[in-house]
Amino acid sequence: MRAFAHFLLDNRDCDRLYILGDLFDAWIGDDDDSPIALEVTRLLTDFARAGPELFLMQGNRDFLLGERLCDAVGGQLLADPTVIELLGEPTLLMHGDSLCTADTDYQAFRKKARDPRWQAEFLTQSLAERRDFATKLRGMSSEANSNKAENIMDVSEEAVLQVMHAHHVKWLIHGHTHRPACHDLATGTRWVLGDWDKQGWMIEASRGNLELTSFNIIQ
Repeated sequence: MRAFAHFLLDNRDCDRLYILGDLFDAWIGDDDDSPIALEVTRLLTDFARAGPELFLMQGNRDFLLGERLCDAVGGQLLADPTVIELLGEPTLLMHGDSLCTADTDYQAFRKKARDPRWQAEFLTQSLAERRDFATKLRGMSSEANSNKAENIMDVSEEAVLQVMHAHHVKWLIHGHTHRPACHDLATGTRWVLGDWDKQGWMIEASRGNLELTSFNIIQ
């Protein structure tokens, strides 16, 4: 939390900030009143009020993040995928989980979790029930991932090329896999954001370049 607070403070002079999902380890709905939810809401609100445009995308951990939270903090909810223009180049933004097509078990869960009917039913439960479900789900996910081969949890090159072709872009930026890198493709470039553990990661569009950079996490 402290690292995120410092990051927002240090970047208040940017024009736009795009957060491509998994801002939270788990998000049980925009009515969450937990201390961390309230603090992140305050930090994002202060950031947006300082001037930059703020855009939020759902991730696999916070797929219930919605318009209510975005409106509350002064941000906009981005569809996954979304094409924007960076440095004059159409650029595809994604969370990245939909590109991991070899992980069929996860893709089946993703399809269910994105179903509006499933979400509506889930949100009728109490906050306590939803928190309990989120805790169990994180445990099940960690156990399942520990038994999967690394390549299964990475993106499919075929899926990457297909989605870039479908959206007529040469640039793709995503997260999810936590394998920060810049990949040169036959038809363009793919940038991958890392998670925030000992290092934080960001992609900065400035001075005519896109640059993937890391920085020390402030404890």
